[in-house]
Amino acid sequence: MKIIVPMAGIGSRLRPHTLTTPKPLTVIAGKSIVQRLVEDIASVVNQPIEEIAFIIGPIAKGFPTNTKDKLIGIAESLGAKGSVYVQEQALGTAHAIYCAKDSLSGPCVVAYADTLFKADFTLDTNADGAIWVKQVEDPSAFGVVKLDNGIITDFVEKPKEFVSDLAIIGIYYFKDGDKVKEEIQYLIDNDLKENGEYQLTNVLESLKKQGAQFIPGKVDAWMDCGKKDPTVDTNKQVLGFEQTAGNDLVSSDVVLENSEIIQPCYVGKNVVLKNTKIGPYVSIGENSVVEDSIIVNSLIQTNVQVSNAKLDNAMIGNHAKYNGNYTSVSIGDYTELT
Repeated sequence: MKIIVPMAGIGSRLRPHTLTTPKPLTVIAGKSIVQRLVEDIASVVNQPIEEIAFIIGPIAKGFPTNTKDKLIGIAESLGAKGSVYVQEQALGTAHAIYCAKDSLSGPCVVAYADTLFKADFTLDTNADGAIWVKQVEDPSAFGVVKLDNGIITDFVEKPKEFVSDLAIIGIYYFKDGDKVKEEIQYLIDNDLKENGEYQLTNVLESLKKQGAQFIPGKVDAWMDCGKKDPTVDTNKQVLGFEQTAGNDLVSSDVVLENSEIIQPCYVGKNVVLKNTKIGPYVSIGENSVVEDSIIVNSLIQTNVQVSNAKLDNAMIGNHAKYNGNYTSVSIGDYTELT
């Protein structure tokens, strides 16, 4: 099994945090979004992962020079080969996958690194393909699928009238990656675009017309990391899942001076808490110092200094300094509010 992860978007909706860190490498409760994504997929497919191929954007568009090394490390941590490709131009969802054509073969999962999910089902690898979906209250904002006897019959993009409430979350299984590659090649060779881009939905429709049957892979939780508020909420949900699983995410070397941690929380290595109460639902990255503060429901990255703060629904980037009485803040890397 291979995993293909298109992640070339610049993440403009999550600025200022994505000005220095690609959105998929944003850390949630101690692990990057993309690491959690591939780990969750590996647990669902329940078979060895041969290779994980990542498609990133150019360095000139905000991808740091060490991105490749980080991604290969994530793949190797799962016992897989890591490959990294660059999408020089944003030409659509199908084009992004095609950038990894040298890795697109055999059974594979394609997962766009925009969201996290939790699922409790076994993937039927005998099916031609599977599309992960989540039941939503307002399907008009999503692409949805229609079903007949457990088989996907239609793909409908942002329906104005109700046709289904099963939203496509951006994760797909294909039994034959080579066939997917051929279909994308056909789109590119014939310049078949929608709104100026090569779209994966056209590939799915073509495969369906040729007889391929797709089944839904339903998920229990679908967590968005597109903007600051949903990302903070995703941190909350992940911490809740970790607590339910019995995982203690507080480093053993945390220094507590007249301070309290209300679980669930993630606290990285070499963190110092002085006259401070954190939690519930707080993540604090390694080498950070928090003094004279109360923090709930917030995501704080590494090497951060926080003092005299009362924070709720906050997101603070790496190497930032914050001293003040603001509450719902969003501070990027290396920012100082003192």
